[in-house]
Amino acid sequence: MKIINSKIRNFDKILDNLLLQRKKKIQSNSVSVTRIIKDVKKNGDKAILKYEKKFNKNNIITPKSKQISKSIASLDKKVKNAIDLAYNRIYKFHSLQKFKNISYIDKLNNKLEYKYLPIDSVAIYVPGSKVSYPSTVLMNAIPAIVAGVKRIIMINPGYKGKQNQAVLYAAHKCKIKEIYSIGGPSAIAAAAYGTKKIKKVNKIVGPGNSYVTAAKKEVFGDVGIEGMTAGPSEVTIVCDKFSNPEWIASDLIGQAEHDIHAQCILISKDKSLIDKVKNEITKQLKEIPRQSVAKKSLMSNGIFMHISSDKKIIDVCNKIAPEHLELNIKNYKSFVPNIINSGSICLGKYAVMAMTDYNVGSNHILPTNGSAKYSSGVSVNEFYKRISYINLSKRGIEKLGPSVITLANYEGLQAHAQSVKKRIRRK
Repeated sequence: MKIINSKIRNFDKILDNLLLQRKKKIQSNSVSVTRIIKDVKKNGDKAILKYEKKFNKNNIITPKSKQISKSIASLDKKVKNAIDLAYNRIYKFHSLQKFKNISYIDKLNNKLEYKYLPIDSVAIYVPGSKVSYPSTVLMNAIPAIVAGVKRIIMINPGYKGKQNQAVLYAAHKCKIKEIYSIGGPSAIAAAAYGTKKIKKVNKIVGPGNSYVTAAKKEVFGDVGIEGMTAGPSEVTIVCDKFSNPEWIASDLIGQAEHDIHAQCILISKDKSLIDKVKNEITKQLKEIPRQSVAKKSLMSNGIFMHISSDKKIIDVCNKIAPEHLELNIKNYKSFVPNIINSGSICLGKYAVMAMTDYNVGSNHILPTNGSAKYSSGVSVNEFYKRISYINLSKRGIEKLGPSVITLANYEGLQAHAQSVKKRIRRK
C-alpha cells in the first residue's frame, strides 16, 4: 500500500501517476483480446470451446435444462430466500426509474414525440468460473426486465462444465431462458457477432475483469455496451477520528478480494487512524479465504492518503471518480453537494459498500477507472433506446420553412433548402 501526504511536493502529480499505472495494467491485455475476438468471428463455436477448455476446463457451451433444474433444486433454501429478498428490493427501486414518453403539439399544429423503446435483445455478462455472483445476475437482468427487453441471455463461465447453483437460481428467478456456460473475451465476441449456437444480441452489459472490459470496448460499435468502464472494481473511503478502524479495514479488504486489479483508497485527516487501519488490514487478511488476491490488490493498487483539509479531500475524490465512495465521516452532509464524480456514494458509518452489492435496491454495476466523470451506473435507462417522432402540418412547414432555407443555404447545403422549398412553393 502506498501512503502519501497531500503536503508533499508534487502530490497531485504522484496521485495522477498512481491512477495511470493501474489503468495501463488493465489496458495491457488488449492485444491478446483482439486476437481472441478475431478467432471467434472466424471460427465461431469451435474457437469458443478452445478457449473454454484452456481457461475454464470446460467443454460445453449450453448446459442442459435437466442439469440446470437439478442444480437449482439442490440450492440451500436460505440462499434462495436471500436472492428472493434481493430481487424484490432491486425490482422495486428500479421500477421507479421508468421514463415517461413526451408528446407536444405547438401552435402551428406540429406534433413532436419522444418515445422510450426497449432494446430488443441483451446479453448480461456475469463473472464466473471459480467465483459466483448471483447478485450480478439480478443487477443486470432486473433493469432489463423493467424496461421490457424481450430477449435476455446470460453469459456465465462455468468451471469443468458446471455453473454455480445460486447464479442459475437467480437467472431462473429473472426468467432467463438462454444460458451459456462461457466467459472471457470469446464470450463477448460470441454475443456481439453470433455463432451457430448463439444468436447475436444488440447490447452487452455487465462487469468483468480487465480482459472482459477490453473485449467490450473492442466490439463497441458492432454492438452496444454500457456507457462506462465496468470493472475491475474500486472503493474510496473517507474517514475521520470517529471512524472504526476495524470496520474500515474490513471494507477495504472486502473490495480487494474481488480481483488483483481492484483498487482500494483510504483518505483521512487523521494520521493515527490511517495507521490503525493499516494494522487492522494486516490482522484481518489472515482471516479470509481469498487472502492472496486481496493482498496482491492492496499491495499493487492500494493508496492511503493523509489530507489535511476537507476541500482537498473533495477535490481528490472528484479526481479519482471512484466506483464506490464511502463517506464514513461525521460531517458527510457537508461533503455531499460538492462530490460530483462517483458511481455511488455511501453515507455514514452503516452504509457499507457491501450492503449496496446485494439487497439495498441500488445497482452495483457502476462506472470504474474514472468513467464516473461522464457516466452512471446501470439503470433501467441502460436498456432503452429513444426515438423522436415528428409530424409537421402544412401551416407549420410554411411558417418555419423560410428560416430553415436560410440556414441550409448558409451551411452550403442547397439540396436541403430545395427539399423544403418544393413543399412550400405556391401552385
